[in-house]
This record gives sequence, structure tokens and C-alpha cells, in this order.
Amino acid sequence: MRTQLKPAIVLLVLFTFITGVLYPLAITALAQVAFPQQANGSLIIENGQPVGSNLIGQPFDDPAYFWGRLSATGPVPYNAAASSGSNLGPTSATLMGNIQARLDALHAADPGNDAPVPVDLVTASASGLDPHISLAAARYQAARVARVRGLDLAEVNRLINEYMEGRTFGLLGEPRVNVLLLNLALDELK
Repeated sequence: MRTQLKPAIVLLVLFTFITGVLYPLAITALAQVAFPQQANGSLIIENGQPVGSNLIGQPFDDPAYFWGRLSATGPVPYNAAASSGSNLGPTSATLMGNIQARLDALHAADPGNDAPVPVDLVTASASGLDPHISLAAARYQAARVARVRGLDLAEVNRLINEYMEGRTFGLLGEPRVNVLLLNLALDELK
């Protein structure tokens, strides 16, 4: 039995060291060299301070800013540690209540806007963390943002076009806009 136990313990210690220490250190070092921005959370830095991540949405409810998708994480919105879908189906009274509350907030912020509300402004993404909105969602909010900030609508639409991200690899997904980057660009205008 001792002849079998000693090699088993040695192999356990060896492979624990290789897979639990060496491999993670090597991958971390490789990521820091090859992809430092992504390896450190894709943080957006303004004036030497992190203001958010390029990968995680943030809540905006001020009418002077573009609003992102709803967050399904709770109790704190856009909590990366609680990322998951809401698991609310189309017959869920809770989902319908959330949608109606968001519709009411959108209409209260821009009562003259009669355009159809894009679905991504009233529903959460699968992760509950999506930092992007569709071009339709950005254009829906453009007039409100321009009016509240005292900007020309053409200038706001120019920013939307400037911060538009195309399809991934030219074919996956739809064109989209990162809400935080767009709102930071708006703040730089005034």
C-alpha cells in the first residue's frame, strides 16, 4: 500500500503545483503582455480615475444622458458578481410590470416622443450587464438628450455615429453603441 500511496501523493502535489500555480501564473503573465487592457477589466480611465468598464453597463436615469438596457442583476444594478438572466418569461407579470415602469420613465423623460420604443430600452440582456444599446435605441433618445443639454440634434446624431460599433467580425450581431463611452463624449462637449 505504501508503494502506491507515495507516488499518488507526489503526483497530487506536483499536478496541484503545475495546474494551480504555474499554469495560472503563466496565463496571467501572457494576458498582461498580450492583452493588458482586457486583462485588467477593460477599464475606462478619465483624469487618472476609472469611471467604468467597457464591458459592463452602468445605470443612467438623468434625462441629459443616454440610458442603457435594464439590468437583471439584483439588488444592485449591473453587479458583475450577480450576472444572470432574469428568467422571466413573456407571461410573467413581473416582467410586464418592469417593462411598463420603463416605458413610463421613458415617456416622462420625453413626453413628446411618439416613436415606437426599441425593445432593448425596456428589456434586460441575458447577462444583465450589457453596456450597449442598439442604434435605434440611441436614435430614440437623441432628441431628448439634445434638448436637455441644449445641443443641436445633428451634433448628438454625429456622436452616435462616431461611437457606433459595427458587427463583430463584420457579421455577428447588430451595430451598437456603448452607452458609457457615448455619455462621456457628451460630457466633453459641455
